[in-house]
Amino acid sequence: MRWRPAIAALLLVALFVMPGGAAASPSEHVRIAVMGLFHSSQFAVEVSPASPILVDSGQRQFVAGVDARQSVAIIRSGRKIIVRSGGSEIVGENITFSARQGGECDFVLAVPGKLHRRYRGKLIVTVGNQELLTVVEMELETAVASVVAAESPGDAPLEAMKAQAVVSRSYLVSGGRHHPYADFCDTTHCQFLREPPPAGSRAAVATRATNGQVLTWQGKPFAAMYSASCGGHTHSLAQVGASAVDYPYFPVECPYCQRSPEHWSSRVSKSDAAALVSDREQERIKAVRKLGWMAIPSSTFTKTDAPGAVTLVGVGHGHGIGLCQLGASGMAQHGKDFRAILSHYFPNTTLGYISSALL
Repeated sequence: MRWRPAIAALLLVALFVMPGGAAASPSEHVRIAVMGLFHSSQFAVEVSPASPILVDSGQRQFVAGVDARQSVAIIRSGRKIIVRSGGSEIVGENITFSARQGGECDFVLAVPGKLHRRYRGKLIVTVGNQELLTVVEMELETAVASVVAAESPGDAPLEAMKAQAVVSRSYLVSGGRHHPYADFCDTTHCQFLREPPPAGSRAAVATRATNGQVLTWQGKPFAAMYSASCGGHTHSLAQVGASAVDYPYFPVECPYCQRSPEHWSSRVSKSDAAALVSDREQERIKAVRKLGWMAIPSSTFTKTDAPGAVTLVGVGHGHGIGLCQLGASGMAQHGKDFRAILSHYFPNTTLGYISSALL
């Protein structure tokens, strides 16, 4: 399995502050803040004739991309936003990009010279303190498929991806609002999200196969968590120093990680090591924000004094709570379906549909 540092920090807000919130229905949308890590004051929207875009400031509007591929420049000017394309220009404080009839559209959003990414939904641009804030309002299932594609290992079996889809959907439905201007963001502060996957991809197939399904505890969906590998057993929230809010996360054995644990080692200063307590996730997070995510990949480790430093030897990657992605892949490879995977890593939960779970 290929592990990414991004997964190590997955759902940190949910780990120590699990806010409640109104759950979404299958037909609802979620608002995802995107490209916020760039803190950019300039963006560009690439439009194709196959999906013209209505640019609307609330007072003025124009349509881009009707006859040919077109680039729309978005520039922050003080507390205003200037949008230019060809001979058209509008200025406003909130700009919406949508289909001509006001619905969702396909577009490419770019930070010039750095990154471009394809989305489907409505783009809302507002002014932040020092940068532009870009939010994509998209259908829930589009968001789920995009998260599954971004978070799942590339070689994950289909049944493991189905389990990931249910877990990610459960988080999106019950995770509450994590940002003042959006429900979630596209980083591991919430869940990693990239472009919507192709319709024939395993991520898309897994999402369609589990459409609307969520994990419930005592009749309610909960913000399900996951990590790259657990090292042999998952943790309860109490074991990592967090309080249970909507699900206690019973610890379970992970046979796959017991047979094939992911080992790691690193050296840190004695002062940094003094603040670390094994199986205390909050202390690890504080340390890796200073030292880097690869310095302490998990909270399961032992410490050994070395000349001028401390050697840490550990297993696993991530917080080790909830679904173990490595273990889920192992279970799928041995013939277990996504229901069995979820039942193993989330004991005493029920798999249900969003509509019925909220009645």
